[in-house]
Amino acid sequence: MNKVSGKILRVIAILLMAMTAAMNILGGAGTTCVAFFTKNYPPYWVLIKPVDYRWLYQTFVITTLVVGIVGIAVLVGLIRGGKHAYRNTLIVLGIGTVLNAVHYFTSLAVIGKAAPANVVFYINFFTLLVFLILAIPALRALVDFSISGKNADKLAGGGVAALVAGVVILSTPMWVGASHVYMGSNWVDVLSLPIYVSGTILALGGMSLLARGAWITQDKEIGEVRVQAF
Repeated sequence: MNKVSGKILRVIAILLMAMTAAMNILGGAGTTCVAFFTKNYPPYWVLIKPVDYRWLYQTFVITTLVVGIVGIAVLVGLIRGGKHAYRNTLIVLGIGTVLNAVHYFTSLAVIGKAAPANVVFYINFFTLLVFLILAIPALRALVDFSISGKNADKLAGGGVAALVAGVVILSTPMWVGASHVYMGSNWVDVLSLPIYVSGTILALGGMSLLARGAWITQDKEIGEVRVQAF
């Protein structure tokens, strides 16, 4: 394996972390209606009777949103590179995996179904597994998150991460919609404005970062050609 392989692995890792952070935020936001306005959603009245589980689901909302927001901060650290970037990522992914596992299995036991909590759990777990694999000495030498990357690499990593996060958010109605339809009404529509606004901003921002990175790389290559010509 060489430096190119290391760059590819780094981008993949950043990409997965971006998806995980986005999914945690979506998971927390998506549980808000059920957790705080349970009486408005008949299929989830089981959370009220015979035992009131609303406090637990409200806790899921708050903690999952916090993990998602902190995940974004950790993502920035991965892109920039830093002494504790990798360690912080493992901590956030570990907490996110455990938290979403509790949410997932609680929903199975109480409600009888867990979508989309199961998807959020799977993504957290898979990303954690990938980062643990990157701890293997041979891979750790190639993908060292403690080292700050070049400007073009940072822009590429950040651009891909933002673009993927934006696409994940924009596609939410498609992969979550089926589990949130009741009597012909899609509950995802309640969050349509923040979904489309935040998703569009992230997607466009990601594309602009990628374009900027490509521009810098092109300028550098042209400069090197000119130097060699002389």
